[in-house]
Parts: sequence; C-alpha cells; structure tokens
Amino acid sequence: MELLEQIQAIVKDAAEALAAAKDAAAVEAVRAKTIGRNGSFTALGPLMGKVPPEDKPKMGRAFNEAKQELAKLLEEAKDRVAASEGADPAKMLDVTLPGRKAPAGRKHPLTQTMEECCNIFRRMGFVATSGPEIEKVFNNFDALNAPADHPSRSAQDTFYFEDGRLLRSHTSPVQVRTMLSKKPPVRIVAPGRCFRRDTPDATHGVHFHQIEGLYIDTNVSMADLKSTLLAFASEFFGPDIKVRMRPSFFPFTEPSVECDFTCVMCGGKGCPVCKNSGWIECAGAGMVNPNVLRNVGYDPETCQGFAFGMGIDRLTMIKHRIEDLRLFSENDVRFLEQF
Repeated sequence: MELLEQIQAIVKDAAEALAAAKDAAAVEAVRAKTIGRNGSFTALGPLMGKVPPEDKPKMGRAFNEAKQELAKLLEEAKDRVAASEGADPAKMLDVTLPGRKAPAGRKHPLTQTMEECCNIFRRMGFVATSGPEIEKVFNNFDALNAPADHPSRSAQDTFYFEDGRLLRSHTSPVQVRTMLSKKPPVRIVAPGRCFRRDTPDATHGVHFHQIEGLYIDTNVSMADLKSTLLAFASEFFGPDIKVRMRPSFFPFTEPSVECDFTCVMCGGKGCPVCKNSGWIECAGAGMVNPNVLRNVGYDPETCQGFAFGMGIDRLTMIKHRIEDLRLFSENDVRFLEQF
C-alpha cells in the first residue's frame, strides 16, 4: 500500500501548494512538479504495472481519481489567479501601448450648410441674427403684409398655440424684429428652424431650416439683389453657376421673383433632377414691399431694400445630391458620418 500513500501525499502537497499560489507562474510550477513530464505523479505511472493482480483494481481506481483531482485543482487555481490578476488595474495597464483615441464627432450636414452660408454672407457685410421660434402673429404675418385671408395663416398650414402665438413658418420675423429695433442701414441674414403643417415625404417635413436675408438702405436696387445672390451661388456651388430670375408674388416683396440656379447635377444641360430645364429653384426674393417698411416705422420714400429666402435643407440636398429630406432627421450614423 506504499504506492497508494504516495498518490495521496502527492495530491495533498499539490492542493496545499496551489492554495498558496499567488500568480500563474506559481500554478504552472505546481503543474510541472506533479503531472509534468518529469513530475512526481507522472513517475508513478510505470510503477502501476508492478502492482499485484489482486490489488490492481483498487490501485487503478485510486490512480485515476487522483489524476482527475489534480486536474480539477489546477483548473480552479488557474481561474482564481486569472480573476485576481484581472481585477488589479496595475496589472491590466500596459504603459507601452499607445493611448486609445476618442472618436471625433461631426457637425450635422444641415449645421455645416448653415454655417457655410452665414460665412459667405458675412464676407459680403451681412450680420447673422437669430430670433425665437415661438412668435407673435404680428411678426410672422401682419407686419409682413400678409392679408387676413392668406392661406398660409390657416391652422391647416401653421401651428398655433392656445394663447394665439405660433411656431414661426419662416425666419422673416427676425427681419421684423431687427427693423423694429434698428434704423437703416440694415444688412442681416437670419438662419434657423421653421415649422409648417406639411405631410412628411422625400421633399417636405413639418420642420425645416431657412436662411433669409435683408438689406435696407438708400439706392438699393434689383441689380444689388441679383449680384448678391450670384456672389453667394458662386461661392457655395462653384464659379460656373448662373442665376435666373422669374416674376412671382410674395406679400413681403414687390416686385417679387423666384431665383433659379443652374443645375449642379448636369451643369445646365438638362437632367431628371431639374426636369430637363437646366435650372433648379433655390430662392424667393424681391424688393421689400413699402407697406412692410411702414409697418416697422420706416419711410419708403427715403429707404428701400431687398429680401430673399432659401431653404437650408434644399441647398444641402442639391450640393450633396441627397434625394430624401427625411435622412437629415433619422439619426442614422451611417448617413451622418459621410459629411
């Protein structure tokens, strides 16, 4: 039974050594000492062949049980040591590795376009101005010469609050606020969000972004308006862009025009985007109506000016060839990270 005692002693010594092991190296040393190629337990294998036949069943069972016990003890010791080493920040930190770079965010494409537009107009002497999104009816409609029966004043087109205020349907109220608080000359652009009761689709939404411009001074003409829009388009779309003006009607301006830019998709040759016309409608504009000037306390006999408005969403869609307006508000990182 001397062999059985050796087996039991090896298991006992290994259990004590593994319990005292503090790291993976100590566990590996116990493994090599016991079941390694030259280990004490491995050396008992050849001796099993010399056991008397009547004792072989008992000794064989004891040997296999001891082997399984040693394997279990080693596995438990490895797990314990690994867990303790992983919980130590000092052992987890490798100061020789490069630091983890924090991912840099991006500005939303609409924000990029809005800032680019403002910077272009600033270089032409305009000042970027903002105003509240919740407005008075006077600033949004009355001061802008919109009659009481104008369709845009309907609750089907505009969001009203119970107290009579509304969500602005354009950024023109910023122009009104500026003229009420400042005497000519005035040269501003007003970027911001607007709201209308539209059914959302690829080109419409209940909220959108505009940039409107206003220039009030003496001797301001349509030629100044056209040159301003041409200078903007040349910087925003490229030097080969052209501007075309078509007669239109807006309560705020008289005369009023629709401003078209040559299609950036086809260069004016005609394509599905511009409906084969070679032109894309980009702005509404005109000379400020004398009634508007009177509503804000200006004298139309001594000053005049022009105003224009463009959709930031539309400019962004044209410049980046985006077909669906809804992509701007869906928070899809795969789309937004392209800009």
